[in-house]
Amino acid sequence: MSIEIKVPVLPESVADATIATWHKQPGEACERDENIVDIETDKVVLEVVAPDDGVLESIVRNEGDTVVAEEVIAMFKAGAAGSAKPAAKEEAAPAEASSSDADADALSPAVRRLVSEHGLDASAIPATGKGGRLTKEDVEKFIKSGAKSAPAAAPAPAAPIAAGAREEKRVPMTRLRKRIAERLVQAQTNAAILTTFNDLNMKPVMDIRSKYKDHFLKVHGVKLGFMSFFVKATVEALKRYPAVNASIDGDDIVYHGFYDVGIAVSSPRGLVVPVIRDADQLSMAEIEKSIIEYGQKAQNNQLTVDDLTGGTFTVSNGGVFGSMLSTPIINPPQSGILGMHRTEERPVVENGEIVIRPMMYLAFSYDHRIIDGRESVGFLKTIKEYLEDPARMLLEL
Repeated sequence: MSIEIKVPVLPESVADATIATWHKQPGEACERDENIVDIETDKVVLEVVAPDDGVLESIVRNEGDTVVAEEVIAMFKAGAAGSAKPAAKEEAAPAEASSSDADADALSPAVRRLVSEHGLDASAIPATGKGGRLTKEDVEKFIKSGAKSAPAAAPAPAAPIAAGAREEKRVPMTRLRKRIAERLVQAQTNAAILTTFNDLNMKPVMDIRSKYKDHFLKVHGVKLGFMSFFVKATVEALKRYPAVNASIDGDDIVYHGFYDVGIAVSSPRGLVVPVIRDADQLSMAEIEKSIIEYGQKAQNNQLTVDDLTGGTFTVSNGGVFGSMLSTPIINPPQSGILGMHRTEERPVVENGEIVIRPMMYLAFSYDHRIIDGRESVGFLKTIKEYLEDPARMLLEL
Protein backbone atom coordinates (compact mmCIF):
# COMPACT_ATOMS: atom_id res chain seq x y z
CA MET A 1 0.00 0.00 0.00
CA SER A 2 1.37 3.40 -1.00
CA ILE A 3 1.32 6.18 1.58
CA GLU A 4 1.86 9.89 0.99
CA ILE A 5 4.66 11.44 3.01
CA LYS A 6 3.63 15.00 3.86
CA VAL A 7 5.16 18.05 5.46
CA PRO A 8 4.07 18.17 9.12
CA VAL A 9 1.76 20.91 10.33
CA LEU A 10 4.02 23.93 10.78
CA PRO A 11 4.05 26.24 13.81
CA GLU A 12 1.51 29.04 13.68
CA SER A 13 4.10 31.72 12.90
CA VAL A 14 5.87 29.69 10.18
CA ALA A 15 4.51 29.97 6.63
CA ASP A 16 6.79 27.54 4.83
CA ALA A 17 9.87 25.36 5.23
CA THR A 18 12.81 23.92 3.30
CA ILE A 19 13.71 20.31 2.57
CA ALA A 20 17.08 20.04 4.33
CA THR A 21 18.27 16.43 4.02
CA TRP A 22 16.85 13.21 2.65
CA HIS A 23 18.21 10.37 4.80
CA LYS A 24 16.68 7.75 2.52
CA GLN A 25 16.63 7.45 -1.26
CA PRO A 26 14.05 5.73 -3.50
CA GLY A 27 14.27 1.97 -3.18
CA GLU A 28 15.83 2.00 0.29
CA ALA A 29 14.27 0.05 3.12
CA CYS A 30 12.90 2.00 6.11
CA GLU A 31 11.92 0.85 9.56
CA ARG A 32 8.88 2.22 11.32
CA ASP A 33 9.62 5.59 13.03
CA GLU A 34 13.02 5.85 11.32
CA ASN A 35 13.88 9.41 10.29
CA ILE A 36 13.71 9.72 6.51
CA VAL A 37 13.90 13.48 5.94
CA ASP A 38 14.76 16.68 7.81
CA ILE A 39 12.63 19.76 7.12
CA GLU A 40 14.10 23.08 8.20
CA THR A 41 11.89 25.93 9.42
CA ASP A 42 12.80 29.40 10.66
CA LYS A 43 13.05 28.02 14.19
CA VAL A 44 13.68 24.27 14.29
CA VAL A 45 14.44 21.21 12.19
CA LEU A 46 11.46 18.87 11.93
CA GLU A 47 12.05 15.16 11.49
CA VAL A 48 9.64 13.18 9.32
CA VAL A 49 9.68 9.48 10.12
CA ALA A 50 8.60 6.38 8.25
CA PRO A 51 4.94 5.54 8.99
CA ASP A 52 5.63 1.80 8.86
CA ASP A 53 8.20 -0.76 7.79
CA GLY A 54 8.61 -0.51 4.06
CA VAL A 55 10.37 1.25 1.21
CA LEU A 56 10.66 4.85 0.09
CA GLU A 57 9.08 4.67 -3.35
CA SER A 58 9.80 8.13 -4.74
CA ILE A 59 10.85 11.62 -3.76
CA VAL A 60 8.56 14.41 -4.96
CA ARG A 61 10.40 17.43 -3.52
CA ASN A 62 14.19 17.63 -3.50
CA GLU A 63 16.65 19.04 -0.98
CA GLY A 64 16.58 22.82 -1.02
CA ASP A 65 12.96 23.03 -2.21
CA THR A 66 10.54 25.28 -0.35
CA VAL A 67 7.42 23.47 0.89
CA VAL A 68 4.29 24.26 2.88
CA ALA A 69 2.37 22.39 5.56
CA GLU A 70 0.82 19.07 4.52
CA GLU A 71 2.37 19.20 1.06
CA VAL A 72 3.23 15.77 -0.40
CA ILE A 73 7.00 15.38 -0.60
CA ALA A 74 7.41 11.62 -1.16
CA MET A 75 5.62 8.32 -1.63
CA PHE A 76 6.14 5.41 0.73
CA LYS A 77 5.21 1.75 0.22
CA ALA A 78 4.39 -0.01 3.46
CA GLY A 79 5.33 -3.68 3.83
CA ALA A 80 7.54 -3.76 0.77
CA ALA A 81 10.96 -5.38 0.95
CA GLY A 82 13.71 -2.84 0.63
CA SER A 83 16.66 -3.25 -1.63
CA ALA A 84 20.12 -1.83 -1.49
CA LYS A 85 20.39 1.75 -2.51
CA PRO A 86 19.97 2.09 -6.29
CA ALA A 87 23.18 1.94 -8.22
CA ALA A 88 23.73 5.65 -8.10
CA LYS A 89 27.09 4.93 -6.56
CA GLU A 90 28.36 2.60 -9.27
CA GLU A 91 30.90 5.17 -10.30
CA ALA A 92 31.84 6.18 -6.79
CA ALA A 93 35.52 7.02 -6.64
CA PRO A 94 37.80 5.90 -3.82
CA ALA A 95 37.63 8.14 -0.73
CA GLU A 96 41.14 9.41 -1.23
CA ALA A 97 40.14 10.93 -4.55
CA SER A 98 37.04 12.74 -3.25
CA SER A 99 38.17 16.34 -3.45
CA SER A 100 37.08 16.89 -7.02
CA ASP A 101 34.24 19.03 -8.28
CA ALA A 102 32.26 15.90 -9.09
CA ASP A 103 32.33 14.91 -5.41
CA ALA A 104 31.16 18.36 -4.39
CA ASP A 105 28.21 17.97 -6.71
CA ALA A 106 27.39 14.62 -5.05
CA LEU A 107 26.90 16.30 -1.69
CA SER A 108 23.42 17.31 -0.65
CA PRO A 109 22.68 21.06 -0.36
CA ALA A 110 22.55 20.81 3.44
CA VAL A 111 25.94 19.07 3.57
CA ARG A 112 27.49 21.51 1.09
CA ARG A 113 26.23 24.43 3.18
CA LEU A 114 27.71 23.07 6.42
CA VAL A 115 31.02 22.25 4.76
CA SER A 116 31.24 25.70 3.19
CA GLU A 117 30.20 27.60 6.33
CA HIS A 118 32.88 25.90 8.44
CA GLY A 119 35.60 25.85 5.78
CA LEU A 120 35.94 22.06 5.92
CA ASP A 121 37.43 19.56 3.51
CA ALA A 122 34.63 17.10 2.79
CA SER A 123 37.10 14.33 1.92
CA ALA A 124 38.59 14.48 5.43
CA ILE A 125 35.25 13.81 7.16
CA PRO A 126 34.38 10.14 7.86
CA ALA A 127 31.28 9.25 5.83
CA THR A 128 28.76 6.76 7.19
CA GLY A 129 26.04 7.02 4.58
CA LYS A 130 25.29 4.12 2.28
CA GLY A 131 27.77 3.82 -0.53
CA GLY A 132 30.19 6.10 1.29
CA ARG A 133 27.84 9.09 1.11
CA LEU A 134 28.61 12.00 3.41
CA THR A 135 25.55 12.91 5.48
CA LYS A 136 24.64 16.00 7.44
CA GLU A 137 25.00 13.99 10.66
CA ASP A 138 28.57 13.12 9.67
CA VAL A 139 29.48 16.78 9.27
CA GLU A 140 27.74 17.88 12.48
CA LYS A 141 29.46 15.10 14.44
CA PHE A 142 32.80 16.15 12.96
CA ILE A 143 32.21 19.79 13.93
CA LYS A 144 31.02 18.86 17.43
CA SER A 145 34.12 16.70 18.00
CA GLY A 146 36.31 19.77 17.49
CA ALA A 147 38.38 17.92 14.91
CA LYS A 148 40.04 20.01 12.27
CA SER A 149 40.25 18.88 8.71
CA ALA A 150 43.48 19.55 6.95
CA PRO A 151 43.16 22.10 4.20
CA ALA A 152 41.88 20.35 1.14
CA ALA A 153 44.64 19.35 -1.19
CA ALA A 154 43.91 21.72 -3.99
CA PRO A 155 43.44 19.89 -7.28
CA ALA A 156 45.47 21.12 -10.17
CA PRO A 157 43.63 24.22 -11.41
CA ALA A 158 42.33 24.23 -14.92
CA ALA A 159 44.07 27.53 -15.46
CA PRO A 160 46.70 29.32 -13.39
CA ILE A 161 45.37 31.93 -10.97
CA ALA A 162 46.92 35.31 -11.45
CA ALA A 163 49.09 36.60 -8.64
CA GLY A 164 47.14 38.87 -6.31
CA ALA A 165 43.78 37.48 -7.43
CA ARG A 166 41.04 37.88 -4.81
CA GLU A 167 38.64 34.99 -4.47
CA GLU A 168 35.05 35.05 -3.25
CA LYS A 169 32.54 32.38 -2.44
CA ARG A 170 28.80 32.74 -2.10
CA VAL A 171 26.94 30.62 0.47
CA PRO A 172 23.15 30.75 0.83
CA MET A 173 21.87 31.77 4.27
CA THR A 174 20.06 29.11 6.23
CA ARG A 175 16.45 29.76 7.18
CA LEU A 176 17.49 30.14 10.81
CA ARG A 177 20.20 32.67 9.92
CA LYS A 178 17.65 34.65 7.87
CA ARG A 179 15.23 34.63 10.79
CA ILE A 180 17.95 35.75 13.21
CA ALA A 181 18.81 38.61 10.86
CA GLU A 182 15.16 39.67 10.60
CA ARG A 183 14.65 39.65 14.37
CA LEU A 184 17.83 41.59 15.05
CA VAL A 185 16.82 44.26 12.58
CA GLN A 186 13.31 44.27 14.06
CA ALA A 187 14.70 44.80 17.55
CA GLN A 188 16.97 47.63 16.44
CA THR A 189 14.18 49.29 14.46
CA ASN A 190 11.22 48.97 16.84
CA ALA A 191 12.81 49.20 20.29
CA ALA A 192 14.67 52.05 21.98
CA ILE A 193 17.63 49.93 23.08
CA LEU A 194 20.07 51.18 25.68
CA THR A 195 22.69 49.24 27.63
CA THR A 196 23.92 49.72 31.18
CA PHE A 197 27.00 48.02 32.65
CA ASN A 198 28.36 46.90 35.99
CA ASP A 199 31.20 44.73 37.24
CA LEU A 200 30.83 41.66 39.38
CA ASN A 201 33.16 40.03 41.88
CA MET A 202 32.80 36.33 41.10
CA LYS A 203 34.78 35.12 44.12
CA PRO A 204 31.76 34.37 46.39
CA VAL A 205 30.06 32.27 43.70
CA MET A 206 33.32 30.57 42.75
CA ASP A 207 34.02 29.74 46.40
CA ILE A 208 30.58 28.14 46.84
CA ARG A 209 30.95 26.18 43.63
CA SER A 210 34.42 24.97 44.55
CA LYS A 211 33.27 23.89 48.03
CA TYR A 212 30.12 22.05 47.01
CA LYS A 213 30.58 20.96 43.38
CA ASP A 214 31.59 17.36 44.19
CA HIS A 215 28.80 16.86 46.71
CA PHE A 216 26.32 18.56 44.36
CA LEU A 217 27.26 16.16 41.55
CA LYS A 218 26.96 13.17 43.87
CA VAL A 219 23.53 14.17 45.16
CA HIS A 220 21.93 15.58 42.01
CA GLY A 221 23.79 13.78 39.24
CA VAL A 222 24.63 17.03 37.47
CA LYS A 223 27.55 19.45 37.68
CA LEU A 224 27.10 22.75 39.47
CA GLY A 225 27.75 25.48 36.95
CA PHE A 226 27.57 29.25 37.08
CA MET A 227 24.43 29.66 34.96
CA SER A 228 22.08 28.45 37.70
CA PHE A 229 23.40 31.19 40.01
CA PHE A 230 22.76 33.80 37.31
CA VAL A 231 19.29 32.49 36.51
CA LYS A 232 18.33 32.52 40.19
CA ALA A 233 19.71 36.04 40.69
CA THR A 234 17.95 37.22 37.53
CA VAL A 235 14.59 35.87 38.70
CA GLU A 236 14.92 37.63 42.06
CA ALA A 237 15.78 40.88 40.29
CA LEU A 238 12.81 40.46 37.94
CA LYS A 239 10.53 40.15 40.96
CA ARG A 240 11.80 43.50 42.21
CA TYR A 241 11.48 45.20 38.82
CA PRO A 242 8.35 43.86 37.07
CA ALA A 243 8.77 46.19 34.07
CA VAL A 244 11.88 44.25 33.02
CA ASN A 245 9.75 41.09 32.86
CA ALA A 246 7.06 42.85 30.81
CA SER A 247 6.56 43.37 27.07
CA ILE A 248 4.82 45.82 24.77
CA ASP A 249 1.81 44.68 22.77
CA GLY A 250 0.52 47.51 20.60
CA ASP A 251 -0.39 50.31 22.99
CA ASP A 252 -0.45 48.01 26.02
CA ILE A 253 2.22 46.91 28.47
CA VAL A 254 1.84 43.23 29.40
CA TYR A 255 3.21 42.41 32.86
CA HIS A 256 3.98 38.70 33.11
CA GLY A 257 3.30 36.97 36.41
CA PHE A 258 5.66 34.11 35.57
CA TYR A 259 9.38 33.86 34.91
CA ASP A 260 10.31 32.02 31.70
CA VAL A 261 14.01 32.66 31.19
CA GLY A 262 15.57 32.11 27.77
CA ILE A 263 19.16 30.86 27.64
CA ALA A 264 21.06 31.79 24.47
CA VAL A 265 22.74 28.65 23.11
CA SER A 266 25.07 28.22 20.15
CA SER A 267 24.16 25.41 17.76
CA PRO A 268 25.49 24.19 14.39
CA ARG A 269 22.63 26.13 12.76
CA GLY A 270 23.20 29.37 14.64
CA LEU A 271 22.08 31.05 17.86
CA VAL A 272 18.93 29.65 19.46
CA VAL A 273 17.20 30.60 22.71
CA PRO A 274 15.43 27.69 24.45
CA VAL A 275 13.28 28.71 27.40
CA ILE A 276 13.44 27.49 31.01
CA ARG A 277 9.79 27.61 32.10
CA ASP A 278 8.82 28.80 35.58
CA ALA A 279 12.45 29.31 36.56
CA ASP A 280 11.36 30.73 39.90
CA GLN A 281 9.95 27.34 40.89
CA LEU A 282 13.03 25.30 39.96
CA SER A 283 15.94 24.28 42.13
CA MET A 284 19.48 25.01 41.01
CA ALA A 285 19.92 21.34 40.10
CA GLU A 286 16.79 21.44 37.94
CA ILE A 287 18.02 24.58 36.20
CA GLU A 288 21.42 22.98 35.49
CA LYS A 289 19.73 19.86 34.11
CA SER A 290 17.51 21.97 31.85
CA ILE A 291 20.50 23.88 30.51
CA ILE A 292 22.45 20.69 29.78
CA GLU A 293 19.44 19.09 28.10
CA TYR A 294 18.84 22.14 25.91
CA GLY A 295 22.53 22.32 25.01
CA GLN A 296 22.51 18.70 23.85
CA LYS A 297 19.28 19.14 21.92
CA ALA A 298 20.66 22.26 20.24
CA GLN A 299 23.80 20.45 19.11
CA ASN A 300 21.72 17.59 17.72
CA ASN A 301 19.12 19.87 16.08
CA GLN A 302 16.41 18.35 18.27
CA LEU A 303 14.93 21.50 19.79
CA THR A 304 11.18 21.74 19.32
CA VAL A 305 9.08 24.80 18.64
CA ASP A 306 7.77 24.59 22.21
CA ASP A 307 11.34 24.71 23.51
CA LEU A 308 11.90 28.01 21.71
CA THR A 309 8.51 29.66 22.12
CA GLY A 310 7.81 32.37 24.67
CA GLY A 311 10.28 33.60 27.21
CA THR A 312 9.99 36.78 29.26
CA PHE A 313 13.70 37.52 29.64
CA THR A 314 16.98 36.21 28.19
CA VAL A 315 20.45 35.50 29.59
CA SER A 316 23.35 35.31 27.14
CA ASN A 317 26.86 34.18 28.05
CA GLY A 318 29.38 35.61 25.60
CA GLY A 319 32.11 34.83 28.10
CA VAL A 320 32.29 31.21 26.93
CA PHE A 321 33.69 32.57 23.67
CA GLY A 322 36.11 34.92 25.41
CA SER A 323 34.12 38.15 25.17
CA MET A 324 35.23 40.81 27.64
CA LEU A 325 32.34 43.22 27.02
CA SER A 326 29.41 43.48 24.63
CA THR A 327 26.00 45.06 24.16
CA PRO A 328 23.52 42.19 23.70
CA ILE A 329 20.46 42.76 21.53
CA ILE A 330 16.96 42.22 22.91
CA ASN A 331 15.03 39.17 21.78
CA PRO A 332 11.60 40.60 20.73
CA PRO A 333 9.04 40.97 22.21
CA GLN A 334 11.05 40.83 25.43
CA SER A 335 12.19 44.06 27.01
CA GLY A 336 15.59 43.07 28.36
CA ILE A 337 18.58 40.76 28.07
CA LEU A 338 21.48 40.13 30.45
CA GLY A 339 24.93 39.67 28.95
CA MET A 340 27.59 37.71 30.86
CA HIS A 341 31.26 37.91 29.92
CA ARG A 342 34.56 36.24 30.66
CA THR A 343 35.92 36.22 34.19
CA GLU A 344 39.48 37.43 34.66
CA GLU A 345 41.57 38.51 37.61
CA ARG A 346 41.81 42.27 37.99
CA PRO A 347 42.99 44.65 40.71
CA VAL A 348 40.14 46.20 42.69
CA VAL A 349 39.95 48.33 45.82
CA GLU A 350 38.40 46.76 48.94
CA ASN A 351 38.46 48.56 52.28
CA GLY A 352 41.08 50.96 50.99
CA GLU A 353 43.42 48.20 49.79
CA ILE A 354 44.20 46.96 46.29
CA VAL A 355 43.41 43.25 45.96
CA ILE A 356 43.14 40.82 43.04
CA ARG A 357 39.67 39.44 42.39
CA PRO A 358 38.04 37.36 39.61
CA MET A 359 35.90 40.02 37.95
CA MET A 360 33.23 39.87 35.27
CA TYR A 361 31.56 42.68 33.36
CA LEU A 362 27.76 42.47 33.18
CA ALA A 363 25.72 44.20 30.49
CA PHE A 364 21.97 44.78 30.59
CA SER A 365 20.33 45.90 27.35
CA TYR A 366 16.77 47.13 27.77
CA ASP A 367 13.90 48.74 25.90
CA HIS A 368 13.76 52.35 27.11
CA ARG A 369 10.14 52.60 25.98
CA ILE A 370 9.09 50.53 28.97
CA ILE A 371 12.10 50.51 31.32
CA ASP A 372 13.48 53.73 32.77
CA GLY A 373 17.14 54.34 33.53
CA ARG A 374 16.60 54.10 37.28
CA GLU A 375 14.96 50.69 36.90
CA SER A 376 17.64 49.39 34.56
CA VAL A 377 20.48 50.39 36.87
CA GLY A 378 18.64 49.05 39.91
CA PHE A 379 17.90 45.76 38.16
CA LEU A 380 21.54 45.14 37.24
CA LYS A 381 22.74 46.27 40.66
CA THR A 382 20.36 43.78 42.28
CA ILE A 383 21.84 40.92 40.26
CA LYS A 384 25.31 42.06 41.31
CA GLU A 385 24.32 42.19 44.98
CA TYR A 386 22.77 38.72 44.94
CA LEU A 387 25.78 37.14 43.25
CA GLU A 388 28.31 38.86 45.48
CA ASP A 389 26.34 37.65 48.53
CA PRO A 390 24.54 34.46 47.37
CA ALA A 391 23.07 33.79 50.82
CA ARG A 392 20.63 36.64 50.15
CA MET A 393 18.95 34.55 47.44
CA LEU A 394 18.29 31.75 49.93
CA LEU A 395 17.00 34.16 52.57
CA GLU A 396 15.09 36.25 49.99
CA LEU A 397 16.63 39.46 51.31
